[in-house]
Amino acid sequence: MNRTVIDHLNAELATAFVLALNAKRYHWTVTGPHFRDYHLRFEEIYTAADGTVDELAERIRMLGGTPIHAPAQIEAQTKADISNPSARLDPEAMLKEALANEEAVVSLLHEGIELANETGDPGTADLLTRFVQIHQKEAWFLREMLG
Repeated sequence: MNRTVIDHLNAELATAFVLALNAKRYHWTVTGPHFRDYHLRFEEIYTAADGTVDELAERIRMLGGTPIHAPAQIEAQTKADISNPSARLDPEAMLKEALANEEAVVSLLHEGIELANETGDPGTADLLTRFVQIHQKEAWFLREMLG
């Protein structure tokens, strides 16, 4: 068991959890003339993030670790910003927050790939590379929506 890789994967897991939760909040509360476009985009973000969460947790188990799951653990380890639940956000602010969090996920994934390669774990590096492609695409969509 490589504790360093597992700890990093748990930070990635926490960050993906927050990305998914924020996107669900945006999906449920967005309003405005482009409601349907935003509503569907946020659904695609949380669906992708939920897939990342599941596969990261499974990879952590495969490596002999325990995936974090408690809200306090997630809050302590995330690299994403947790959206303020009492703030009323306009669609552009939601898109900007989502973009910042997608970029945080991608950055953390890059670090994880480097760590996995350094420790001789090509399976983890491959998994994280696939996630980089998914979350880079989500970030690109958000940048395009922001103009």
